[in-house]
Amino acid sequence: MKWEDLRRSKNVEDRRGRGGSSFGGGMGSGRSGGMGGNLLMMLLMSKGKFKWFLIGILLIFFFTGGSSLLGGGQPTNRNYGDSGVVFEDTTEKSDSNNQISDEEGEFLSAVLANTEDFWAMKFAEYELSYKKPKLVLYTEGTNTGGCGFGQSSAGPFYCPGDQSIYIDVSFYRELANKYGAPGDFAMAYVLAHEVGHHVQQQLGTMDDYQRLAQQNPGAKNELTVRLELQADYYAGAWARYADEQDILDEGDIEEALQAAFSVGDDTLQKETMGYVVPDSFTHGTSKQRQEWFARGYKYAGDFQEADTFNRDI
Repeated sequence: MKWEDLRRSKNVEDRRGRGGSSFGGGMGSGRSGGMGGNLLMMLLMSKGKFKWFLIGILLIFFFTGGSSLLGGGQPTNRNYGDSGVVFEDTTEKSDSNNQISDEEGEFLSAVLANTEDFWAMKFAEYELSYKKPKLVLYTEGTNTGGCGFGQSSAGPFYCPGDQSIYIDVSFYRELANKYGAPGDFAMAYVLAHEVGHHVQQQLGTMDDYQRLAQQNPGAKNELTVRLELQADYYAGAWARYADEQDILDEGDIEEALQAAFSVGDDTLQKETMGYVVPDSFTHGTSKQRQEWFARGYKYAGDFQEADTFNRDI
């Protein structure tokens, strides 16, 4: 992808290198002190027969990251809006292959800016106003504005609560090395897919999805698949725009299609379990994901053609 000369988005927040903490809304993140340390000191100085019991609970909290006590761990909205894949291990960042480069941040900022231009234009065609999402770059974990504590293990995800996309950019290497989808446009597809979820939030599709899922909990997985395939459609629509701007290299569309194939539910389940459980799918098969990306490219983001909820998928 010829991205170097593209403008950079102003809607990027770089939290890389700050570490992550789900305790106290990020207080003391990456440090040994903070609110948790102060509580521990207060307990050590206090008296009472429950003192050591409470200290034990607090120590367990520290060592588990607090996920079971304060609702941390995976983002609360992970059933929709995430990448559908998980990291193998993101706790160790010392290996040179896992080092984050500024070029990766620049690349994502350029891709985000290009999606901003496309969706502003597309929304204007329908006399709508497009509110740009924020992209948060982080390492290991970070607090979100409505989806709990986000972790690298969730993969890239979109949080409707704060209308932000969260990416640990070491996923760039995970996509190539673990999922067999190398190339810069494979990562561009991932970001464009998450932007697609923001488009759904702007159009009210997210709200409709939640309402339908609450009315019929048994159909939630099927509804989630339809939501995810629509985000793939929107990613394909942006790819068409980028192609028409002559900023794609030969083979870029194939890179995106390979990425879509690699993160299909059936492919992931075959690789991890050796078999597939269709009723558990939440993102669609590899074939479906490729087809809806290609459909978005073909129809250039026509919203009527994007209706995955009222047609066969």
